[in-house]
Amino acid sequence: MREALFVKQNSEKWRHYDAMQQANPDEVANQFIEITNDLAYSKTFYPNSKTTAYLNGLASKLHQSVYKNKKEKSNRFIHFWKTELPLIFLQHRKQIYYALAFFLISCAIGALSAKYDDTFVRLIMGDGYVNMTNENIAKGDPFGVYKQQNEFMMFFQIGANNIFVALYTFVLGILFSFGSVVSLFRNGVMLGSFQYFFFSKGLGIQSVLVIWIHGTLEISAIVLAGAAGLILGNSILFPKTYTRMASVGKGAKDGLKIVIGLIPIFIVAAFFESFVTRHTEMPLALSLLILLLSAAFIIWYVFIYPIKIYNKQSILN
Repeated sequence: MREALFVKQNSEKWRHYDAMQQANPDEVANQFIEITNDLAYSKTFYPNSKTTAYLNGLASKLHQSVYKNKKEKSNRFIHFWKTELPLIFLQHRKQIYYALAFFLISCAIGALSAKYDDTFVRLIMGDGYVNMTNENIAKGDPFGVYKQQNEFMMFFQIGANNIFVALYTFVLGILFSFGSVVSLFRNGVMLGSFQYFFFSKGLGIQSVLVIWIHGTLEISAIVLAGAAGLILGNSILFPKTYTRMASVGKGAKDGLKIVIGLIPIFIVAAFFESFVTRHTEMPLALSLLILLLSAAFIIWYVFIYPIKIYNKQSILN
């Protein structure tokens, strides 16, 4: 069948399904089945056409309606962490790669700026912090800043601050993604100059073994929050087959789910920073173990596990 005839025979039905208010879940489910059948036919005979793209968007819209009207399972909480969030990471992996690239470039800029400008670290970190750290280095305790505050107060303050930074970075994405890029740039420059400062003092390896006990999870979560902001911003700039309003709603929902999913990571990072990092005399093996396990978890949960979930669902379907 020619594509024009296929469209002519079904366009009125598609417009009806696209425009109608979904009231009856059973009716929506039947519509979804019909549209997926049309989509399968279109993918087979017109794989790169606008018709296929339109039907794909309509099928997604109806799928969301079916899912929204389904009775929530008792294990909804487990399903979110086990399946839903990993699949969101997979769906938006490009934004995660972009956020990581922006952040690493910013770190390099921060480190190079600190290398060629002696005043840059003070500009970024503040005179108070630099002077205090220099005093701690002179005392033989370069990371004494992590020992000054009560563990529990430090835990709540750091956890709350990091969650706020993640939400702030995500919300800035509403500025056509640019706001989130700026936030990633700011944090990256700060980290690059901060890390170079310790390397310039001959404490580079030691700083990695101490600071990255909590920094591995914390920095990874900040990058993912930046990716959530890019998802929100890109939903405004590139609505694809959705209306712009529907696209923004979907982008905001997916981005917010990522930020919510980061909260446990920030809590664990705050725990490490408050209760573990202060023990700068801990054995090298223990420090490396925590650091490597944290990095392995992020790589597995964000990049490897989602692919396994997707492949498993594809086989079942």
